[in-house]
Amino acid sequence: MRTASRSSLITQVTESLREQIREGSWPLGSRIPTEPELADLTGTGRNTVREAVQALVHAGMLERRQGSGTYVVAESEISGVLGRRFALARRREVLELRQALDVTAAGLAARRRTAADVATLTDLLAQRNAAFASDGDRESMTERDVALHRAIVHAAHNPLYAEVYDSLLDTVGASIREHLDDGAQARDVDHDALVGAIVDGDDTRAIAEANGFLSLLISDTDSAIDD
Repeated sequence: MRTASRSSLITQVTESLREQIREGSWPLGSRIPTEPELADLTGTGRNTVREAVQALVHAGMLERRQGSGTYVVAESEISGVLGRRFALARRREVLELRQALDVTAAGLAARRRTAADVATLTDLLAQRNAAFASDGDRESMTERDVALHRAIVHAAHNPLYAEVYDSLLDTVGASIREHLDDGAQARDVDHDALVGAIVDGDDTRAIAEANGFLSLLISDTDSAIDD
């Protein structure tokens, strides 16, 4: 009976810590409180807290760093698991997955976008175009491109879809950065038509535009491999 009770308590504390992460009390990349502090916050013993933290480490949401503390590395279990898998994926695999996700998201966004989504997409498109027009800071170009595609996915208003896509953001950024660093292979793809189709509510055109530019990126990748 004592073991069952302790197991239940660990489960409760684990869920409490998980909620703190989900709600943003401890943002992505931040260090969580120490074990003594967590014990005070949860009203439990340090051993219970230690096991609860370890459960979230195994789930991929937390990461222990020797001599530094424990940090939030994912906002959910699915983000942690997928993030680790995506980090090992090949460039073409990532682009093909992006094609599947982004194309569907573009169609959904065109059908479901709100006035607030339209304003966000229009602003992010302008920021992206400005970054690419300067043809300078690759990090800024990558950041703006990722932000626009993320906003399109979020405009689809499917929380699970958004969570899966968010877990892919680091890998998407790395893929875009590689493409920009390809020199002669690198080319900017016009996103005005894609955003315009979503703003107009034209899902057929949005799907075609999203599929078109991602097919172009895949083609560039295949050419680079052949070379």
